[in-house]
Amino acid sequence: MGSIVTDLPHPFDPLSLAEIETAINIVKKAHGQVFFNVVSLQEPRKAEMTAWLANPETTPRPKRFADVVVIAPGGKVYDGLVDLAEAKITKWDLLDGEQPIITMEELQLVEHVVRKDPKVIEQCIISGVAPEDMHKVYCDPWTIGYDERFGNKVRLQQALMYYRPDIDNCQYQYPLDFCPIYDADKGEIIAIDIPKVRRPLSKAPPMDYHPTAVEARGGYRTDLKPINITQPEGVSFKLTGREIEWQNWKFHIGFNYREGIVLNNITFNDKGTVRPIFYRLSLAEMVVPYGNPEAPHHRKHALDQGEYGAGYMTNSLSLGCDCKGSIHYMDAEFPTRDGGLRTIKNAICIHEEDAGILFKHSDFRDDSVIVTRGRKLIIQQIFTAANYEYVVAWVFHQDGTIAPEIKLTGILNTYAMLEDEDTKGWGTQVYPGVNAHNHQHLFCLRIDANIDGPNNTVFVNDAVPSEAPVGSPENFYGNGFYNKRTKLVTEGEAMTDYNGATSRAWEIANTNKLNPYSKKPVSYKLVSREVPGLMPKEGSLVWKRAAFARHAVHVTKYRDDELWPAGKHVPQTSGEPSRGITEWIGDGTTSIDNADIVLWHTFGVTHFPSPEDFPVMPAEPMMLLLRPRNFFAGNPVMDVPPSYASTPSQILAGKQGVLDATDKLSTLAFANGNGASCCKSNGFNGTH
Repeated sequence: MGSIVTDLPHPFDPLSLAEIETAINIVKKAHGQVFFNVVSLQEPRKAEMTAWLANPETTPRPKRFADVVVIAPGGKVYDGLVDLAEAKITKWDLLDGEQPIITMEELQLVEHVVRKDPKVIEQCIISGVAPEDMHKVYCDPWTIGYDERFGNKVRLQQALMYYRPDIDNCQYQYPLDFCPIYDADKGEIIAIDIPKVRRPLSKAPPMDYHPTAVEARGGYRTDLKPINITQPEGVSFKLTGREIEWQNWKFHIGFNYREGIVLNNITFNDKGTVRPIFYRLSLAEMVVPYGNPEAPHHRKHALDQGEYGAGYMTNSLSLGCDCKGSIHYMDAEFPTRDGGLRTIKNAICIHEEDAGILFKHSDFRDDSVIVTRGRKLIIQQIFTAANYEYVVAWVFHQDGTIAPEIKLTGILNTYAMLEDEDTKGWGTQVYPGVNAHNHQHLFCLRIDANIDGPNNTVFVNDAVPSEAPVGSPENFYGNGFYNKRTKLVTEGEAMTDYNGATSRAWEIANTNKLNPYSKKPVSYKLVSREVPGLMPKEGSLVWKRAAFARHAVHVTKYRDDELWPAGKHVPQTSGEPSRGITEWIGDGTTSIDNADIVLWHTFGVTHFPSPEDFPVMPAEPMMLLLRPRNFFAGNPVMDVPPSYASTPSQILAGKQGVLDATDKLSTLAFANGNGASCCKSNGFNGTH
């Protein structure tokens, strides 16, 4: 199978280059020269879209609108909508005290400015950098978070400063101890934060991770043999435009500047019945709070997707490195800040992988056995947020499970330290002169549920022991335990936290439809075990700005455009009031029982750095599951061809010297009793 090209864009398709250019030209004609921070699809209104999905032949196709955010001369920010069919602007709002997402071009400007600023040069000299070496000074520009000295009407970035003795050295080994503040409107440095205790530039020898440095330290390992991944008959998925079909799954693959991959209209063909499961899935926001309370480190809490965009920061992926096997790629198309166009080639890779054993059973009585290997479909992107890389994969399994997975790699954010300085527990010396601060990576998964229809209900599931004491009639031997289900009726009640002691999970159920055997509502269960609480305290700047991270789960009633839980415009928000999810929930009285709902799940990792993480970090994975529970009438993958199978009767017949040559699986089971055929009958060859 392969891909089929269609003429008209699917209503969920990202804007094409032609549509982006049309929107830019319309805005320029009406408002002159402006800087374009966003030109992206405004997703169709859900009511219109669901009507079209139900009957695309007769229902009007939803119109295409471009969501446009620009910065005009004088730093004025406008939020607009462009009707692409009518070629007209339908909304143009001047924002007050809100800053839009920061573009890659804006980030790149800062480094050039700091190298020429006299006060920055002065601080570099104090730190131990020769004035003629300013070309060796680098910075990672971050949004300033929020700084009460400046507020949010001036567009600011903070420059985290570094030095490279050689162009190929890792700059994070040589952090500088001061932090310039950059005013984007003026294009200049307006302040420099200088610590009370100065920490001069480290003189430690470099420890780099590139090939020349590795070879100098003794070279690479020589005992690795090649693994070849081939699919000689091609892939098992089919693409029609951006809609993919694979192993009963069907869904649309979108992509935007902020969330990156967006999956829509996810359905599963259950023996001829196409059943809706999710209307939309995305990684909607993230926050990376750092744990050193000394100024200015309190400002280091990047909300990377709202402040920079997982789409804007996405990598161009390459065959054999970022993805393996038979790969299908999709590009990403964006505006440039000055109104041009840019394409990120191979922004998404799509491929299949062997998923190990799907199911197996052996009978000890007679050695009969069945083993079936599984396969998984992976939709993946990788984005780089300054020092860190995030590998985001949406993994689909044959049994109806969806397993979002994130891998963290890249380089630690670092700060200068004195020899034998006490880090006070806020960080770890990972190399001489290098302090890597404690931090968290917290991600917010947005789940727009559609479990057998739009009206769903969420339950909290806890594994608990029987309340009846040992020796009681109800629990005489004391071994009773059960699944305690608590319905979440309102948005306020749904603000819930993880409990590892009870193996807590959340169940998204359609209470209007029961499983024919269990008599329980059809549902999907959110199983997530890497759920640290937000470490910064209640009332802290991070707590106010990233309100979605206060709880593991929030549930809201669906409303159009409530897509991003920290608000639409994130840079320099003060958190007073908190934007996004807390605004939507309000007093918490809105009912979410048997309603069109969205579940927001915050998960992640708390990272206490160590030398093993430096100078480049081995990938640290985290995964959660969306699993069918009482959704199917039985195991939905029994029709996946087994790799090896034998029944008791076949075993008995084989011992008697009788073999049914018309039974291919029996032939495999007996003729290849040593397991040599194991991966072939399921479509894999020996090199997969």
